[in-house]
Amino acid sequence: MSVDVVAFGAHPDDVELGCGGTLAKLVRSGRSVGVVHLTRGEAGSRGTPERRRREAEAAAALLGAAELRILDFGDGSLRTGPEEEEALIAVFRELRPELVFAPTPADRHPDHARAHRLVLAAAYYAGLRRRGAGAPHRPAALFSYPQHDPIEPAFIVDVTATWETKMRALDAYESQLHRPGMEPATQVALEPATRVASREFRLAVEGRARHYGQLIGAELGEGFLSPTPLAVADPWQLLPGGLR
Repeated sequence: MSVDVVAFGAHPDDVELGCGGTLAKLVRSGRSVGVVHLTRGEAGSRGTPERRRREAEAAAALLGAAELRILDFGDGSLRTGPEEEEALIAVFRELRPELVFAPTPADRHPDHARAHRLVLAAAYYAGLRRRGAGAPHRPAALFSYPQHDPIEPAFIVDVTATWETKMRALDAYESQLHRPGMEPATQVALEPATRVASREFRLAVEGRARHYGQLIGAELGEGFLSPTPLAVADPWQLLPGGLR
């Protein structure tokens, strides 16, 4: 099947953390969305690949994603060679998205930066007629969402209306992330403790969203980078809301 939008992440939960609210908003507006995790998360400190797959499937369903792919490019040392490029070229040509989201070019976790370079390269190569099999297709735009490291966003999406959907999708990752109200016994069973699984990390996710939202006169926002200038059909639509 083809979709309008595909969001790529290095690990299951990256997409939901970085742009889950935006994906849910696109689904609400009638766009079809696909999610592609480049690894199974097998090198993570918590959970197993099998459990993370179940969590990813639940999260994708909560966001309203029409398509979910979990690839095996090597968690903890994400491979970016010709074989991985060919696999992503095939994904682009099958799903044929116009809009793509991927991690930022640099981040604390090396897999995230590798994922960015791989997706960016494959998106370009997918438009070359003599590279790979299938009908060429190159997306119209690729935007990057932040993860650990802060960015100065090129634009911010108001995700106030879909924030609860994003949070429910994150709650699906029980093995990875802190969930308010989780029983202490469950937390102990999911040791070792990690930064991502801490209460402070979850608060930081909301704090970043509130900061981005404040910049555009909204309650909550998700910020993105763009490698090219943004095409604006109507400048009036860029006016921020809220108090002035």
